[in-house]
Order: sequence, then structure tokens, then C-alpha cells
Amino acid sequence: MARIIAKKAIELPLFTGDVRKFLTISDLNERIKGTLESRLEPLWVQGEISNFRMPPSGHFYFTLKDDRSQISAVMFRRQGALLRFTPDNGMAVLCFGRVSVYTVRGDLQLYVDDMEPQGQGALAMAFEQLKKQLAAEGLFASERKRELPFLPHSIGIVTSAKGAALHDMLRIIGDRYPDRRIVICPVKVQGDGAAREIAGAIADLNRFAAVDVIIAGRGGGSLEDLWAFNEEVVARAIFASEVPVVSAVGHEIDFTIADFVADARAPTPTAAAEMVLPRKRDLLEQVEIFEARLASGIDFKIEQLQETFQGLVKRLSDPSRKLRENQQRVDEFSVDLLRRFQERLRQLKDRLAERAGRLGALSPLAVLERGYSIAHKLPEEHIVKSSAELQAGDRLRVSFAQGKALCRVEETE
Repeated sequence: MARIIAKKAIELPLFTGDVRKFLTISDLNERIKGTLESRLEPLWVQGEISNFRMPPSGHFYFTLKDDRSQISAVMFRRQGALLRFTPDNGMAVLCFGRVSVYTVRGDLQLYVDDMEPQGQGALAMAFEQLKKQLAAEGLFASERKRELPFLPHSIGIVTSAKGAALHDMLRIIGDRYPDRRIVICPVKVQGDGAAREIAGAIADLNRFAAVDVIIAGRGGGSLEDLWAFNEEVVARAIFASEVPVVSAVGHEIDFTIADFVADARAPTPTAAAEMVLPRKRDLLEQVEIFEARLASGIDFKIEQLQETFQGLVKRLSDPSRKLRENQQRVDEFSVDLLRRFQERLRQLKDRLAERAGRLGALSPLAVLERGYSIAHKLPEEHIVKSSAELQAGDRLRVSFAQGKALCRVEETE
């Protein structure tokens, strides 16, 4: 039997004698890349993300670092689309991938195929990230939530056709109000495509079903099972719904993004049916309570009014006596007013006489009475105050205390 002896291959040096061999940069990078990929298997790497960026191509480019070193990393769009969360700067992660060389620049890179956040699961992180985003956009605002209709005639249900949740809701509605119209939109409630089916069913009920309220939900399960109700597409479908939506997902301790966006949250699907259609007996009990409160309030108000009336009766005296007193006061006011008026009139007359006397003393007519006259030069009719204003031949009109005279100037001095 022939023996095969394996010997380690000996590579020839680049320089042998007078013959020189050369490598291009591309060849060198390809050799390094091939060596790395052949000798270093895919592995998990722990580090912190920095310099994260996502260009329009959808690929993730970032640096993975620890306290002593760093390495460039890339996660292509196809792998990134499978992540439940969005990577960000400062996030501690575990990355699974392979180390290779980007031959165009000779850069050493970690090509990431999968990524998980450290400290909490990817689903939990995705939940918190989407919750924070939608809250900032106002999808959870309490002021936009609507009141559920009282005893709706038509009810839309979005859930699995095979689950116990649908059976429980139909039983509750049938027992309480069997005449109600129910529109069922059967959908997948977990797995691939479930979120889009749920969102589409909510939109269809708005467009075609003419329902008064929508219940969207499913029975309990793990976080992964309930994840369809944590998808953004479902949250936005609930937000866009013109019909009030009740979220009824899982058990009482389970919370989903749909619960925060919906107009009302029910802890279970059964509780959602009870919330939408309360029992007649409960309503009758409420009516009886309201009736008793109303009767008690009316009795109390009547007692108050009776006490007030009795108090007024006691305070009310003989109206004729009060009238006579008021008439006497009116007479007194009238006499006092007349006296005040006469006194005021006398004061005004005295003031008028005083001022008339003062004006009379200043009147030019009073001056004329003492033998003076006033000369008006014609035809201007202005009063002559100086002989310098006159010339021989000027015509004057002279006013006396009694009458006037027309004169001609013979000479001025």
C-alpha cells in the first residue's frame, strides 16, 4: 500500500534571482480577504455602536467599539430589515457576522448578519422604541380618544376565526343583546403578515361595514405571540380609524402598542364585549340608583325652598303700612327737592343780576349816555380813534346815546 506523505506547501518568494514578481493592490487585498475568510469563522462580537448612519440605500454603517479598540461594521439592508429594533448610537449589542476586507479601500470590516441588544431582548427594545416614537407623534394623546357609543347596533370584530377569543365575545354579545349585528373580519393574529391583515381588516370595517364600534384583539400568549399588535402598521390603522376602536389583546397584565393608541383598552376579549354591551340588569340597577338619587335630591330641594319661604313670610310685614311709609318718604323728598330747587334758582338769579350790572358798566352805550359819541369813517365803517386817520372831506357817521348824524370833515387838528 502506497504511503502518501503530505508536505507543507512552500510559497516561492517574490524575488528569485533576476526575476521579480509583483502584486497589484487589488491582488494584495484579495489575498488578505481570502486568508481572513478561510481561517476566521463567523462569530459573535460584543461592543457598543457609534457613528451609526443609514444612507438611502438602507444599509447600516457603524463602528463597533469597546474601551480599548474598535472596528468598522456594516449590515446590509436585507439583514437589517429582519431586525425587530432600530440600532442607535450608544447601544450595547451582540453582533453575529464575519470579518473580511473591503477591497476597494483595504478596510477591515465586520459584516453583520444578525444583531441583538444586550441587557434586554430585541422585542422589548423594539416595543420601547416604537412606543416612544408614536407618543411623540401624538398617537397616544388622551384628547383624541373618543367615547364608545352607548349600546351600539353594529359591532365589528377583528380576530382569529379559530381562537377562543371570538367564541367568548360572541357568547357575551349573544347572551346580552342577541339582536345586535356583528361583522367578523377573520385574520391571522400572529406570525408573518398578521399585522398587515389586522390593519387591513380595521380599514375595511371603516370603509364597507358601517359598524358603530370595532373590537380588535386575541387571547393571551408570549410577547412573540402578541407581537402583531405591537407593529406600527396596526397602530396607524387604529389611529386612522373613524370608528372607535377597543383593543383587547392577551390577558390583563399584557400591554401592547395597540392598547395605547385605541380609544379604549379592555384587559381581555371577554371584557371588551362586556365593555361595549353592558348587561341589561346592570343598566336597570344604574337607572334605579339614578332614580333614587333624583327623588332624594328633589325632596331635599323642596325642603330647602319651604324653609326659605317660611323665612320670607316671617320677615314680610303689612304691605299697606310699608306703602304708607314709602308715600310719606316720597312727600318728604318732594318738599326737600322743591326747596333745594328754589334756593338754587335764587342763587342763579343773583349771579345773573350781578354779571348783568358788570356788563352794563362796560357797555359803550353807558359811555354815550355820559355825553360821548362814536365816529365811524365811511364807507369802511371802522371806528375812528385818532384825528390822524382823517382828512378834509372824509365822511363820518357819528353815533350818540340817542340817534346818529352824518358829517363831513372840514379840518383836522
